[in-house]
Amino acid sequence: MNSETIHIAIVEDDNDIRQTLTLILDGSRGFSCKYAFPDGESALASVANLPVDVVLMDIDLPGKSGIEVTRQLKQECPKVDFIMLTVQSDDDSIFESLCAGASGYLLKDTDPADLLVHIKEVYEGGSPMSSQIARRIINSFRIIRNPLSDRETEVLKMLSQGMNYKEVADSLFLSPHTIKTHIK
Repeated sequence: MNSETIHIAIVEDDNDIRQTLTLILDGSRGFSCKYAFPDGESALASVANLPVDVVLMDIDLPGKSGIEVTRQLKQECPKVDFIMLTVQSDDDSIFESLCAGASGYLLKDTDPADLLVHIKEVYEGGSPMSSQIARRIINSFRIIRNPLSDRETEVLKMLSQGMNYKEVADSLFLSPHTIKTHIK
């Protein structure tokens, strides 16, 4: 690790977790954690005025959610990187966090040594994610979203079987004009 120090802020409502993270980060060579906030409002009031490179952000905070705080702070501090550090692993939380400006998404069960590696990774331009989170993101891209309605799909299937518009219309008790509309 180079001699450059990464300055970190923590936004975490659980006092024990916040203190433990602060001790781990501040006690590790190349990392400095002098700022820890118990809620989003206090982070919003301070982070923009602090020398911070990376913010570790919980999602479930009292008052404003970590996602909303990240969205607001990212606008104020575009050069600061945000890593969501949370227990939330649902698709909505993941994608809303990334859309709000988070550069990484880690689960709270991340090993402390790995957390240091991930912070350095985001600082160097990467996007660290827990392997479970990366798998969820990859799987979401595999879902084929059919833009057609059930009826449109049914009409196309019948046409692909060699039926003409009139035969499809008769089979579905619709007019040929309606079939043409479904095709459009």
